[in-house]
Amino acid sequence: MNKPVVVSEEAPVAPVLVPDVTPGFAAATAAGRAARSAVAGPAYVVLAGISFSHFLNDTMQSLIASVYPILKDSYALDYAQIGMITLAFQFTASLLQPLVGHFTDRRAQPFSLAIGMGFTFFGLLLLSVAHSYGIILIAASLVGLGSAVFHPESARIARLASGGRYGFAQSVFQLGGSFGTSMGPVLAALIVVPFGQPSIAWFSSIAFLAIVILWQIGAWYRPQIVTKKAVTVERHPDAPDRRRVMVALLVLVALVFSKQLYVSSLSSYYIFYLIEKFGVSTQGAQLYLFIFLAANAAGAFFGGPLGDRFGRKYVIWFSILGALPFTLALPHAGLFASAVLTVFIGLILSSATSSIIVFAQELMPHRFGMISGVFFGVAFGIGGLGAAVLGKLADHAGIAFVYQLCAFLPAIGLLAVLLPKMPRHPR
Repeated sequence: MNKPVVVSEEAPVAPVLVPDVTPGFAAATAAGRAARSAVAGPAYVVLAGISFSHFLNDTMQSLIASVYPILKDSYALDYAQIGMITLAFQFTASLLQPLVGHFTDRRAQPFSLAIGMGFTFFGLLLLSVAHSYGIILIAASLVGLGSAVFHPESARIARLASGGRYGFAQSVFQLGGSFGTSMGPVLAALIVVPFGQPSIAWFSSIAFLAIVILWQIGAWYRPQIVTKKAVTVERHPDAPDRRRVMVALLVLVALVFSKQLYVSSLSSYYIFYLIEKFGVSTQGAQLYLFIFLAANAAGAFFGGPLGDRFGRKYVIWFSILGALPFTLALPHAGLFASAVLTVFIGLILSSATSSIIVFAQELMPHRFGMISGVFFGVAFGIGGLGAAVLGKLADHAGIAFVYQLCAFLPAIGLLAVLLPKMPRHPR
């Protein structure tokens, strides 16, 4: 009764066996129990389902930033208060994600994803009827809580379904989230801006769809969980020692800091920057934000397979430092040039996401939930705290100054020189 429940991790030489899938997750689970012929390799149906769920989850999350102009006008909010909404949303995710990941490393919860999505469902309903700043903060916190439950366990499921192609699986998972983030401004421009704050309630139907899908994924996930005695994991002879692992994790956190704070500056304030500097309408500015976020989604997808093929360290180097010339040019560009530059920034900068997460997972094998939670949590936390600080700075020095300052953030990528060389097949 006291044995911990852990997820049986797949080794590169023995990937997860995936049944010959018939339509539907329930059918796939039933087929797995039956003695049907199995095929080694990624569980594409599961990867597609968890990626689509990530798409739905992050679509709903991105709505919060996309409706900032409406909330700002309706409640006479300043930039600091806008930053506090982002902080309220991100802080619950940042605080709880590592704890959720640590807990599920010890006791996996196959249906926790569906339950966590329920917090997002109620958060959106509350945001649609909120009539005070305090209620808006509570609603944003509920959506953040749903994210805290979703990300660590879904990242583990993506790895389990990878068939050994960890970077590819993480990229498919990230693609759904990044594309969902990019859709938020478009949906806000088409629905929320014309119909107002109450129309946010319509998006709760997306949360309900996600709950249904995640329940089916939980049915696939449950047979993958086994009860076994904790065993000592043998360290690969070429793996870095404990001190170098700690240094590497700190470096990866610093890289996430530079990446996520810059992305947060664009996703939270780029709309206001375009309105203030170029006189773009709110709907037009949201479409420009969509262009950046769509490029961000594409870069997140290609980064993982490139890391599998050429090495994650090289992809991290390129993705962080490669964006620097474009971020330095952005504050001095015109409207059209700004749109072009944000495409390059999104493509290059986001390609690090999958490689950073998989690199961190390989540094600490069999702690995938906790590591995923820490890095997703750090990303959310940095984004939220950074948005609040940048909002305060924008109130005093202006939005243009904020983008001139943030342009230097990718230079932190130079710390990647401290990352250790990893064995080709980490154990």
